[in-house]
Amino acid sequence: MEEGPGRKEPDGAYGTPQKYDPTFKGPIHDRGCTDIICCILLLVAIVGYVIVGIVAWTHGDPRKVIYPTDSRGQFCGQLGTPNENKPFLFYFNIMKCASPLVLLEFQCPTKQICVNKCPDRYLTYRSARTQDKDFEYYKQFCVPGFNSQQKSLPEMLRDGDCPAMITPSKPLARRCLPAINTKKGVIMVGNETTFDDGREQTKRNVTELVEGAKKANVVLEARQLAMKIFEDYTVSWYWIIIGLVIAMVISFIFIVLLRFLAGIMIWVMIVLVILVLGYGIFHCYMEYARLKGEAGSDVSLKDLGFQTDLRVYLHLKQTWLAFMIILCIMEVIIILLLIFLRKRILIAIALIKEASRAIGHIMTSLVFPLCTFFLVCLCIAYWASTAVFLSTSNEAVYKVFNESNCDYAGQTCIPETFNMTNITKQCPDARCLFAFYGGETAYHKYLIVFQIYNAFMFFWLANFVIALGQVTLAGAFASYYWAFKKPDDMPAFPLFSSFGRALRYHTGSLAFGSLILAIVQIIRVLLEYLDHRLKAAENKFAKFLLTCLKCCFWCLEKFIKFLNRNAYIMIAIYGTNFCTSAKNAFFLLMRNIIRVAVLDKVTDFLLFLGKLLIVGSVGILAFFFFTQRIKLVQDTAPPLNYYWVPILTVIVGSYLIAHGFFSVYAMCVDTLFLCFCEDLERNDGSPERPYYMSPELSEVLLKGSLESSKSADSQG
Repeated sequence: MEEGPGRKEPDGAYGTPQKYDPTFKGPIHDRGCTDIICCILLLVAIVGYVIVGIVAWTHGDPRKVIYPTDSRGQFCGQLGTPNENKPFLFYFNIMKCASPLVLLEFQCPTKQICVNKCPDRYLTYRSARTQDKDFEYYKQFCVPGFNSQQKSLPEMLRDGDCPAMITPSKPLARRCLPAINTKKGVIMVGNETTFDDGREQTKRNVTELVEGAKKANVVLEARQLAMKIFEDYTVSWYWIIIGLVIAMVISFIFIVLLRFLAGIMIWVMIVLVILVLGYGIFHCYMEYARLKGEAGSDVSLKDLGFQTDLRVYLHLKQTWLAFMIILCIMEVIIILLLIFLRKRILIAIALIKEASRAIGHIMTSLVFPLCTFFLVCLCIAYWASTAVFLSTSNEAVYKVFNESNCDYAGQTCIPETFNMTNITKQCPDARCLFAFYGGETAYHKYLIVFQIYNAFMFFWLANFVIALGQVTLAGAFASYYWAFKKPDDMPAFPLFSSFGRALRYHTGSLAFGSLILAIVQIIRVLLEYLDHRLKAAENKFAKFLLTCLKCCFWCLEKFIKFLNRNAYIMIAIYGTNFCTSAKNAFFLLMRNIIRVAVLDKVTDFLLFLGKLLIVGSVGILAFFFFTQRIKLVQDTAPPLNYYWVPILTVIVGSYLIAHGFFSVYAMCVDTLFLCFCEDLERNDGSPERPYYMSPELSEVLLKGSLESSKSADSQG
């Protein structure tokens, strides 16, 4: 059965099509509050979130992340503390860090103190006692306040008042680690290959020091990488900002030109995307050809493994070959899509032109995403700070560490009274050392629950902010579509009116939609955590089941995002609750499924090409600049540890900026498309029931819809 220019499903298959209503003039103003229970639930959850934040900020101490701590849990180098002038952590016996205990509890089973500088020479306690000058230097690496006259040498070493020896060391992430260097393939520490440990008469090899330093460095390597990345940001931040400003200017110019030259700009964009990818293929081939015959360029990526300095990979032929293959696949896919969708592209361009006209009449819509972006940044900042304070709100826990077998090993202890307990008598070499930050109170036991709640509230609030932005834009663009005489029949401030309606009447509906999405997202996070924990497991069935669950919830999240987006449009127009709006939107799309495939998704593809063009252009410019390949500004580029740090930052930032601008177009297209489908159901184009769509839009869309319907009928 056909009615009007487009085929419609029989009544009842996917709900009842909208009927003609002469009083309907777009977004309904006489509406009431929806999903009040969800609104109250959101407010209660926010109050709970604030309480969790206050508790975390009361108990937390971010200094535990920044500063190293000695054996008593005191910070090294922290202003206002006894160790203010002692920024470095010194290990009494670095060789004990080779113990597997380091990997289990991230703590070396040896005494650690804060010092103002790392040792720069070999000395033993025994030899230092014979020279006043050496002993004066040696005392700075002993426990503060010790008295060498009251104890004998064995007692001093037993009680851990002083280290048996010190070795030349260098600070790494504020830890004193052996100064290791290599000469002609021989590992040396301080130009020595052996050392006296101060306890035995025989010499020991420096490789034992190296092994201990390696295990102590397990946690420090990640921190060292982070420090280098931070250094790169400090010297390149202004160039990154310039790159992001360039991306913003290009995006804005593109959007403005799209407003006046939509058809031309779309075709120019398509051609430029093909040319940019083509140049990428050409550049990869030239680099691949240049590396032929060079020594070391034949090493495979698998043999090389992971390297933090990505410049190493650019000297391999396999890297450029992989890039070239990826770009070729992308080029072929895009060209094939353009060939098969050439007729659909003309229809999508008409929809983009109409979106350009709508945005032209509501120019404030281009600035509104900045408000959404600011609110999302607030959510991220609150979540991140709360997470840091929660993770650092533990108390110092001390445990018994020893070298020989001891029944008390691993038990908690109190350092102030440890020497007066029976443990020291039964285990003479036992030490009560700071182990980690934890706690036995109810608060500490439920810290993981607070962290999960923190993550869940972040997802909920971030999704709520995004939903508020979507329903606001949808209401404004719906006001444009349903204005019979555009723009005369439009309200004075459509964007602000839509924003006010959304906050006043539909906070509960937005909370409902964002809550469903947040639940799915937190489940995905928990599945990723389980997957990480089961990586070493040999149960293949469990891995397969987990992979299936991850895939299913990924698909579910995508579907919910799509459904929510269209439900928010219906909420903005009709003011119904979330479930009713979601049902009506879904049924409306199903009654017009062919148009969805023909128009909506093709338009999304074209807008994606626009984002790809902006990101690709700015990314190529950043690559040539930071790798010092532009001769005019070669000396201007800052020296970097990892040049991929600013390049990736610029690329990701450019995508977010381009996505922010194009999201307005995407929301406008989706809103106009749903309104177009409703317009076809409500009206028939006659003088009594005229279409609300513009004449330019109706000429292309109605013709395209009719052709698509006939094509579907013939295939059926």
